[in-house]
Amino acid sequence: MPEGPTIVILKEKVKIFEGKKILKVEGNAKIDLERLENKKIIEFKSWGKHFLICFDDFTIRIHFLMFGSYTINEKKDRKPRLALTFSNGELNIYTASVKLLEQNADEIYDWSVDVMNENWNVSKAKRKLKANNNMMICDALLDQEIFAGVGNIIKNEVLFITRIHPESIINNIPVKKVNELVKEARDYSFDFLKWKKEFVLKKHWLAYAKKICPRCNIPFVKRHLGRTNRRSFFCENCQILYK
Repeated sequence: MPEGPTIVILKEKVKIFEGKKILKVEGNAKIDLERLENKKIIEFKSWGKHFLICFDDFTIRIHFLMFGSYTINEKKDRKPRLALTFSNGELNIYTASVKLLEQNADEIYDWSVDVMNENWNVSKAKRKLKANNNMMICDALLDQEIFAGVGNIIKNEVLFITRIHPESIINNIPVKKVNELVKEARDYSFDFLKWKKEFVLKKHWLAYAKKICPRCNIPFVKRHLGRTNRRSFFCENCQILYK
């Protein structure tokens, strides 16, 4: 599943189509495809893991789920979910959720909870954590209403860097550690973006999909944790469990 930084990269790549009219629409998305023909794209935006195609009076929301993908100026050998052709190229979306929203994106999305957005609000994230103080921190990091854009890779890396056990309960984590975690969630997301663009992301992983803790040189524990039941990789020696 693409995380926030990956969607930012897509948004940057398709900027060449902003202000362009859609000349042809294809795909098996269950929306009114004809409505998109000859419509001008005002802007592309991202909110967390959502890729947004913005028109003057509605928005197309794309979520790539677990196995979604896209191509620009080339096609795959299968039917696209949504294919848009412009005078200067084409965008093809595969195996994704495509929805038409009858509103402007600014009326729908709270940009201040998106860790990649310039309007990210640190204080709001801290308040939301406090309001959910009985939640496991591994679930909180994946809560898109608190940390929009954070996915399982970022979750694992942030918890390892801040030395917090994924099953720690928010209410029991020291305030200083909570502040550190909130800051790292945003900082690591931008590191992710940089490394992804340089094709070296995996080289920088310290915990995700790893077997040995680089700090303690002992095996990582690998378990599916929390209500999200997502994979967690952690060290029981250096990551503190705040019960």
